[in-house]
Amino acid sequence: MANSPSLMTALGRGFRGACPRCGEGKIFWKYLKVSPNCPKCDQDLAQYPADDGPAYFTILLTGHLVVAPLLFFPFIWKTPSMIIVPATLIPLTAFTLILLPRIKGAFIGVMYRMDVKAADAHLHSADYAD
Repeated sequence: MANSPSLMTALGRGFRGACPRCGEGKIFWKYLKVSPNCPKCDQDLAQYPADDGPAYFTILLTGHLVVAPLLFFPFIWKTPSMIIVPATLIPLTAFTLILLPRIKGAFIGVMYRMDVKAADAHLHSADYAD
C-alpha cells in the first residue's frame, strides 16, 4: 500500500467520518450507510465489511465508561425507578447514537489500513466450520 496513511491516521480519519485514504471525502451518505466510493479520491469504501464489530465496541465502551461508573453512585439505588430509568436511558441512548457512527468509521479506517476486504471472507477459517 504505497502512500497509504499510518494506522492511527486512518483510524482518526475514520473516527471523524472522513475517508481513511484521503481524509477529505465522507464515509457515510446516511447515518450508518457507507458511501460506495469516496467523492474526493474515488476509494471503494463499500468493500470494507464493518458488520457487527462497531456495535460490539460501542456497547463495550458505553458499558465501561458510563454504566459501570454510574452504578457506584448511591443516588442510583435510592432514587425512585420512575425518575432514574428515564434519567439514565435518555443520555445512554444519546451517547450510543453519537458514538456508533464514529466507531464504525474508525473500524473502516482500520480495515482500510490492514487491507481487509469483504472479498477476503473465503480466507477465514470460521467460514469452513459451517
